[in-house]
Amino acid sequence: MFQTIPTPAVLVDLEVAQANIEKFQRYADAAGFKLRPHIKTHKMPLIAKRQIAAGAVGVTCQKISEARAMISQGGIDDVLLTFNIVGADKVAALKKLAGDVRLTVVADSLTVVDGLAKVFDDPDARLGVMVECDTGAERCGVVTPDDAVPVAARIDAAPGLRFAGLMTYPPVGRARHVADWLATAAGACEAVGLQVPLISTGGSPGMWDAAALDWPTEYRIGTYVYNDRSLVQRGVCDWADCALTVLATVVSVPTTGRAIIDAGSKVLTSDLLGLAGHGHVLGRPDIAIAALSEEHGTLKAENIDLQVGDRLRIVPNHACVVANMLDHVQQPCLRRGEHAGPCATDREWHTAGPAGHGARAGLVTCAPPHRPNP
Repeated sequence: MFQTIPTPAVLVDLEVAQANIEKFQRYADAAGFKLRPHIKTHKMPLIAKRQIAAGAVGVTCQKISEARAMISQGGIDDVLLTFNIVGADKVAALKKLAGDVRLTVVADSLTVVDGLAKVFDDPDARLGVMVECDTGAERCGVVTPDDAVPVAARIDAAPGLRFAGLMTYPPVGRARHVADWLATAAGACEAVGLQVPLISTGGSPGMWDAAALDWPTEYRIGTYVYNDRSLVQRGVCDWADCALTVLATVVSVPTTGRAIIDAGSKVLTSDLLGLAGHGHVLGRPDIAIAALSEEHGTLKAENIDLQVGDRLRIVPNHACVVANMLDHVQQPCLRRGEHAGPCATDREWHTAGPAGHGARAGLVTCAPPHRPNP
């Protein structure tokens, strides 16, 4: 199995990723809401541009450096940053970014708004700012619907800012609560004369229930492009829909019930997301990835039935954090004219040579770095 690819490696099947992109885009189009994918899952302009080509209105980023990398090759001209931008250096970098792309950001306090307003002061080039709302996930966000009003009003009063709406990352399984929360917040804003042009929500776990929501105008989603074990366990997708897998080599078989692979926490990561074990071994559902150290993965089964040198493909618990560990991508078989370009951490993504070497058409291999992600 992919004998010439050094392991541990990450394999991304572009055909499966493309099918995932197109499937949910059709769903969003039929439901009548705009789709704005989050690039944190793949961190690749190549895939972001495929999402735009399928019909997405823009992309979601979490960091200024991610946004800068996404727009570096052209073809992406609308970015939402869903993280409070705090500090003079970051706001200055944001100002430069806003000169190169249609940009919207979020804020959940007067302090964040005032920091933006000091730098963005041109009424002819106003920065769109959404109020982030904590509807129960307990991340950032104003904590009550009424708290959204003073933040929205401060945005609206700033000459260089524009109130762009409400944004939330919702708690899983509480759609009715989130709907009521945002409806109350929108009503409170409108009661003081503030129009709410956009309500943005998201989340891959609830993606196939989004059509039943009558309130969002925009949906943000990340993991759907690759899918992972957590989404399979939730019934969101099947194993065949998982575009990202970790390729690992068996390096030791100490007992008949235990084997060691060369993929540890630096590749599979330590995210459990409430699951037992650290991934799913394709073709061997009897094997549990019972433990990880930095470079080792411990596999256990009643009869491990593996030999040193065997290779396995693993669907990780959480695809997004695995992608974040990657340093470069090899592309043995992409269509002519496509290339990876810079990743969203501003490191170089290197393009490999011609097709072959044991990889099938449409497969991308990504190698992990030897250093942490900055």
